[in-house]
Amino acid sequence: MARRSRRYAYGPYVDGPDPLAPPVDIRAALDEIGRDVMDGSSPRTALQELLRRGTRERRGLDELTREVWQRRSRLQRENRLDGTLQQVRELLQRALDAERDQLGRQDTDDARFREMQLDALPSDTGGAVRELNDYDWQSSDAREAYEEIRDLLGREMLDQRFQGMKQAMENATPEDVERIREMLDDLNDLLANHAQGQDTQQQFEQFMQKHGEFFPENPQNTEELVDLLAQRAAAAQRMLNSMSAEQRAELMELSQQAFGDPRLAQALAQLDAQLQGLRPGEDWEGRGRFRGDNPLGMGEATRAMEQLGQLDALAEQLSQSYPGARMEDIDIDALGEHLGDQARVDARALAELQRELERQGLFERAPDGSLQLSPKALRRLGESALRDVVDKIGARRGEREDRRSGPAGEATGATRPWAFGDTEAWSVPRTLLNAQLRRAGGDDRALDVTDVEIVETEQRSRAAVALLVDTSWSMVQDGRWVPMKRTALALHQLISTRFRGDDLKLITFGRHARSVELGELVGLEGVWEQGTNLHHALLLAGEHLRHNPDAQPVVLVVTDGEPTAHLEPDGEAVFDWPPSPETLRATIGALDKITTLRPSITFFMLGDDPRLAMFVDDVARRCSGRVVAPTLDGLGAEVVSDYIRARKR
Repeated sequence: MARRSRRYAYGPYVDGPDPLAPPVDIRAALDEIGRDVMDGSSPRTALQELLRRGTRERRGLDELTREVWQRRSRLQRENRLDGTLQQVRELLQRALDAERDQLGRQDTDDARFREMQLDALPSDTGGAVRELNDYDWQSSDAREAYEEIRDLLGREMLDQRFQGMKQAMENATPEDVERIREMLDDLNDLLANHAQGQDTQQQFEQFMQKHGEFFPENPQNTEELVDLLAQRAAAAQRMLNSMSAEQRAELMELSQQAFGDPRLAQALAQLDAQLQGLRPGEDWEGRGRFRGDNPLGMGEATRAMEQLGQLDALAEQLSQSYPGARMEDIDIDALGEHLGDQARVDARALAELQRELERQGLFERAPDGSLQLSPKALRRLGESALRDVVDKIGARRGEREDRRSGPAGEATGATRPWAFGDTEAWSVPRTLLNAQLRRAGGDDRALDVTDVEIVETEQRSRAAVALLVDTSWSMVQDGRWVPMKRTALALHQLISTRFRGDDLKLITFGRHARSVELGELVGLEGVWEQGTNLHHALLLAGEHLRHNPDAQPVVLVVTDGEPTAHLEPDGEAVFDWPPSPETLRATIGALDKITTLRPSITFFMLGDDPRLAMFVDDVARRCSGRVVAPTLDGLGAEVVSDYIRARKR
């Protein structure tokens, strides 16, 4: 037995999501959403902006919408709706020319009388066709052209409502026309019963069994049939609305001549009236402005109006601007039909991205009902921020120039001999004593490495960290808002994953200071507010450190301005520019109080304000702290590096 060869065809998976496709990578999308949220957008707005912009691999909704409007504009710019009228006029002129030519070759009174009849025809095409309905044509060519007018009108009217009818009715016989009229009568009876609630599924099935050939879409019940027909009937009505009053009247007059029997036009008019009653929500009043050179027949013009309606619906779906809008609302098949397969792929990918973001629980409802980033989303943003920071730290060559003062660690009171690699401070008394004893033994060298003893320090097992971030308007105005938030994200991620015993407190300070959670800080919007109340922030930081007496205290201050506000005893914040002596005294007083806890304090100075530089330099010396002047791009790396340095003390 001969073996059959098997043939296989491979192609893209088109029936729903590809089961073998790689999982949606939401990391880049979440980074973009996070940047927008940190810049002041709500999570919902940030998600919508991402979908509108698209990704590196996929076009966004804005680009797809632009293509929809281009397609719509091209449809109206290239076409016009009077194609059937133009064909009828040409056929009528051909019939009259052929008839006059025939009559001119006849030298009889009857021929002259017929010529007078033709000369007296109404000027409008519809009236002329109607007047010639009973005319006894002498020319066979003229009679054929006139019959073609009536057949054309019938085919075009049916093509408006029933798919493929124009081709099916080519060379239609009287029996074919009678079958159409019978179908229309049965259809009107079915819809009348449906409107009164008297139809049944059995009646519908009997209708389809008898006339199903006219409905290749294969509707499954009367409701689906009504939906199908109403959409086309509404498009046909919009086509009429889009024509001039003269064209509309002429076409309505001609419709009575379809197939030489006005009953077809009457049945279709009854059908339209019933459909409008059953589906009043369809667009029966709309119109379009067509101004091109390509004439469309009635059926083609109706399909063009359908396309306009579909394009308008797609534009609304792509806008996602209505309440409860979701990517699933977009008709993917219609989008592919009008814009091509790539548009279908792009829209489906965006919908999958939205579903995946929501499925993975990256958004949650706040107590006030608004949408906010979930802890899981914040962790992922933190991972991204920390990864960027680690990359920058790894790429650095040497340390940024800074000013240092103060002790290097927490002294235990004991000393020990110096060993290679030790960085602790020397114990000067013990070192000099060792040198003196060595010289007393006969060694003349003034100082030897064996004489050196260092102050023994201890590294505490956990740290209490206070990150104080300036939220005054200048931080927003000068583009420091997002870098500040990404810095907080990176530090929070590092502590929550590698140093879980540490206690991090995030403190914002503008006119007032307050302790915030990470999600609140990430979603914080910049507002116009005068005041940099470092005094209040230091008071809150001191409370945090005192609540953790067994932890190593670390204070990190990120600011771009000298203090211009302080807190009065009654809790009122007082603003002054330039800084008043009262504000400076209050700030220095809070700093002195926190210094008694012996923290590691670092000021991260943003910008190049000389007054700020002078202030932070003075207070850093006062509290034995450090000053770092990072770039915006390097802020996160500097803060994280300083935190790690402080822990190593």
